[in-house]
Amino acid sequence: MLSLYVFVLFFLCSLLLLKTKKNVELKHNDDHKFLPPPSPLKLPLLGHLHLLGSHPHRSLWNLSRTHSPVMLLKFGFVPTVIISSAKVAEELFKRHDLASCSRPCLAATAKYSYNFLDLIFSSYNDHWRELRKICIVELFSAKRVQSFQHIREEGVNQLMNSISQSSSSSTLFDFTVKSYSLTANILTRIVFGKSIRESKSELDDSDVEGVIQKASMAMGRFSASDFFPSFGWIIDRLTGVHEQLEKNFQELDAFLEHVIEDRINFRAACQKEENILDVLLRMERDCYEFGSIKFTRDCIKAVGMNLFLAGVETGANTLVWTMTELVKNSKIMKKLQHEIRSTIIQQDQVKENELEKLQYLKMVVKEALRLHPPIPLLPRETMSHFKLNGYDINPKTRIHVNAWAIGRDPDCWKNPQEFCPERFMESNIDYKGQNFELIPFGAGRRVCPGVNMGIATVELALANMLLCFDWKLPNGMKEEDLDMEEEFGLSVWKKSPLQLLPIPYINSN
Repeated sequence: MLSLYVFVLFFLCSLLLLKTKKNVELKHNDDHKFLPPPSPLKLPLLGHLHLLGSHPHRSLWNLSRTHSPVMLLKFGFVPTVIISSAKVAEELFKRHDLASCSRPCLAATAKYSYNFLDLIFSSYNDHWRELRKICIVELFSAKRVQSFQHIREEGVNQLMNSISQSSSSSTLFDFTVKSYSLTANILTRIVFGKSIRESKSELDDSDVEGVIQKASMAMGRFSASDFFPSFGWIIDRLTGVHEQLEKNFQELDAFLEHVIEDRINFRAACQKEENILDVLLRMERDCYEFGSIKFTRDCIKAVGMNLFLAGVETGANTLVWTMTELVKNSKIMKKLQHEIRSTIIQQDQVKENELEKLQYLKMVVKEALRLHPPIPLLPRETMSHFKLNGYDINPKTRIHVNAWAIGRDPDCWKNPQEFCPERFMESNIDYKGQNFELIPFGAGRRVCPGVNMGIATVELALANMLLCFDWKLPNGMKEEDLDMEEEFGLSVWKKSPLQLLPIPYINSN
């Protein structure tokens, strides 16, 4: 079977090589010499695809250290600029944000978008701005984020009850599965009006994690169709990529259809304040149009899927990686527990309005985001020509800002591989897109609008877990034995589940 794939690939490549290839270049003034970014040696047809490896953010980081923090790579037929420097990222986002604020519509993304996300979300246009404004007003404005406080607190309380059950039975607590369950239930309740449990979905905690991770892996995977538009779809079908994508899509589609119908029935029986799903359903009823695109049920699911996948996995992964680093660095965990337990006195839980008192907690989360950004490669696509760091960048060039590499840049960080929250002491560096040495959520027009909501969930969950419990590794495992291997997809998650033994903390004061 493998030999068949190889034969088909080379047969198609041969056909393409027989055709005359047109090189479309920008017209420059006679006195201007076009200067592309430096580029490593590439293979015929494949370009630099063979250099990506199973962890592209790491492979590209290693390449940048050898060649340049601004590189031009050719992935199949697609030119791609890789940025691994905070200085260059700042120039891109500050000076050329408008010229580079589209996003490439990949094959997997288009499938998950019901052919809507690629038309609205990827392109930077009036329709995208209008839809983003609706999402921000209904979900991400400061007032709305604050109004969801009780939902986050109730979700964390459910998590604490689950931890208590594991503790009382002296069983290992699957931190990975429960983190996904926490963020999924909070987000579905905020976006769709009911949690997964309340909507009587057939998905349980482990199914939620599995469905989301499979969808993320599919959307983050580099597909042959993305690099070889003429014939890549044939390779995707032969290798099973298309079939797997279809299966993942159907699972998520069934889930979204269920919660939408559930919300419609709920609204018919009980009139309450609208959430974003109600707003989208009203747009469907009113036959709202984005230009020539009619807003349909598939459009609602496209928006919901985008919010669901982006919010659930990034929040859960941040929780898992932060807790992993704390367990691996027990002195830092004890210092953080001391801050929480000495600040939150005579209480058995931390309320969200008390998080501002926990400054070391905020430093710990920043440090986790530096080493483990939710989206390691921030994707963009150029709309017009511009100069970046002295190099010419053509229109329709893909750009990947390697936030993972920037977080390890020795020009920005002392001892960059070390987990050291104290580096943020007396520092104004934040993760909201204004400090380009720390951009886990992007920057510019495409910065993630849900930062405040996601971080509130992460901080609240961590504060409560560390207030009420001590955490031990299982079976006498040592800190240095903790598996830190990654799995690459739309985001990067911990490959092996984080399983810990919770021990109730008894305050002797």
